Amino acid sequence: MAQVFDRSSNALARLSLVLTGIIVIALGVTLNELQRSPWVTRQGQRPDQPIPFSHKHHVEGLGLQCQYCHTSVEKSSYAGIPPTKTCINCHSQIWTDAQLLEPVRQSWATGASIQWIRVHDLPDYVYFNHEVHVNKGIGCASCHGRVDEMPLMYQQNTLQMEWCLNCHRNPASNLRPTSEIYNMAWAGPSKEKPVWCAGTGKSGPTSQDVSCTTTDPSNNGNPELAMMQLEPTHPAGLGAPQTGPNMQPHIVDGGEGKTVGNPLPLQLALPASYQKFTSQMELGKYLTAQYHIREPEQLSSCETCHR
Repeated sequence: MAQVFDRSSNALARLSLVLTGIIVIALGVTLNELQRSPWVTRQGQRPDQPIPFSHKHHVEGLGLQCQYCHTSVEKSSYAGIPPTKTCINCHSQIWTDAQLLEPVRQSWATGASIQWIRVHDLPDYVYFNHEVHVNKGIGCASCHGRVDEMPLMYQQNTLQMEWCLNCHRNPASNLRPTSEIYNMAWAGPSKEKPVWCAGTGKSGPTSQDVSCTTTDPSNNGNPELAMMQLEPTHPAGLGAPQTGPNMQPHIVDGGEGKTVGNPLPLQLALPASYQKFTSQMELGKYLTAQYHIREPEQLSSCETCHR
């Protein structure tokens, strides 16, 4: 029987298999890079807003705090978009005729909301709680970048699952004292700029359990103290303290008398035991324990974000 294919067909077949494998691998790499690219993540993009609001001008220039506009960031899962009333508080007095602010005046006159375009927009199946992150020591700049240096707001990070998991696997690298949450320039402790922290003994939100300072407490003329409240004790036979409005002085043996009322709880002043930190990881591990942050295995569980 005559040979149908030439001997070179074997080489061509092998070459075609190799080329097919290369094409499949190249396609996979291309798609992987594409889904990480700003074209998909919108990282670095500045959407056209109805008003070119400048965070740099308002935060760095005027010194407005984040909470003035984003009022629910510490007590809600949603940071909140400020209503027109927040803008009018100032712009009813200044820049009242600026054409740039015409949408603000129109919104105030008609009651229609300003149609802002959301910059940091997570998928609907992702649950993110601002309150938890802020009160557990994650600063605004950790996710949103240096907002105080942005003339126009843009998305600093990818906000992809990989980026979230990198923090959840090692939260200590991003934790800071809650007093520094809104400090955009926070860079963490170093040998040149250490941080001192101590427990306060307060009950309530975990963020109140720790007090941190960037100045050496031992050098202060009035050293900081941790206050401990104690329940008042009553001498035997006197019973519980009397309650109600102020009562008439109780005369004792013809003396001037003393007004009897609710005694104030006793306060015991104890020197705070401050620890010095010179690196972010040292401080982060300390705050992880003090803020009662869960283990990385729990933080990276699917049910944490996907509900």
